[in-house]
Amino acid sequence: MEEAEAPPEEAGVAAAPAPATVNSDDQPVKKKPRLVESECTFVGPRLEERLSSVLCCTVCLDLPKEAVYQCSNGHLMCAGCFIHLLADARLKEEQATCPNCRCEISLSLCCRNLAVEKAVSELPTTCGYCQQKFPRACLERHQHDHCHNRPTRCRYWRIGCRWEGPYHKVPAHEAACVHPHKPGGDLMEILAEMDTQHQKEVSLFQDILQLLSLEKIGCTEVQFRPYRTDDFITRLYYETPRVTVLNHTWVLKARVNDSERNPNLSSERTLSFQLLMRSKLPAAMDCAFLLLRAPYEDVPLRPVVYRHTFSGESTESPYLPLPITGAIECNRLLAAKNFSLRLFLFHVTK
Repeated sequence: MEEAEAPPEEAGVAAAPAPATVNSDDQPVKKKPRLVESECTFVGPRLEERLSSVLCCTVCLDLPKEAVYQCSNGHLMCAGCFIHLLADARLKEEQATCPNCRCEISLSLCCRNLAVEKAVSELPTTCGYCQQKFPRACLERHQHDHCHNRPTRCRYWRIGCRWEGPYHKVPAHEAACVHPHKPGGDLMEILAEMDTQHQKEVSLFQDILQLLSLEKIGCTEVQFRPYRTDDFITRLYYETPRVTVLNHTWVLKARVNDSERNPNLSSERTLSFQLLMRSKLPAAMDCAFLLLRAPYEDVPLRPVVYRHTFSGESTESPYLPLPITGAIECNRLLAAKNFSLRLFLFHVTK
């Protein structure tokens, strides 16, 4: 009896390929053609442009230059726009919201997005002077120290030369500049202007040193808290709790744009403050005072000394400008829930 032939699988022989599938018309199904590499290439904006449109601020639609904040849903805002939104909401007595999703935003609800900040700093940008491309993180240093087309003043600008041009043209200009060869009489007017500005700075320094040598000096930290007036159209103002300095009780008030009706419609914003005495005075009291940045605060103030004579008839100083650098710093103070300053008070005796 003959043995039956083993199937191909058992005999170790590879099975033959299955026949092609046929359709109802007895024709083989055609395979899908493979995509050519050139057909898979994406034609459109470059990667830098696409990333710029994704990482830009949702308010100004520009790439952030400093810190980047995000709402609870991830929408990005540059530091300037974020602070401006909070300041506008403070002036309108409203809750600040994200311009995209309308969720609530505040300094406590929003956080910085460090990954986006690092990604933006590595994106290329063009130098406005030499038209070369650099990472954003290196652009400022390049424009300040290395760019050959950066605007530069003549080194004789202190004696009246008003020339300003590209850095690579400075040697040629200074070699032909006529100001070093002017007679001394022509330079006296320029030197007088420089002396006037220098004298103002020296005078302020000497005034502060003289006040520090007085017998009665007081210093305390004051916290400005926001309130609203009782008018039909309420206005924002700030007031501090009562503080005791030099054995007297004091209060400070502050207002925006000198109580302008709609300060939220103005891009230029200022703060002015007033010092009030809340205790009785037996005699007139001549005081000098100034406000400086408090510890752990990041808004700088220029040192300006103010003077006022307090008496029973005059217990409030006039509103005086708060010496901040500009509208951006004012928005930073308005965006905070409270802000603190350090008050120096001097009793001036004759």
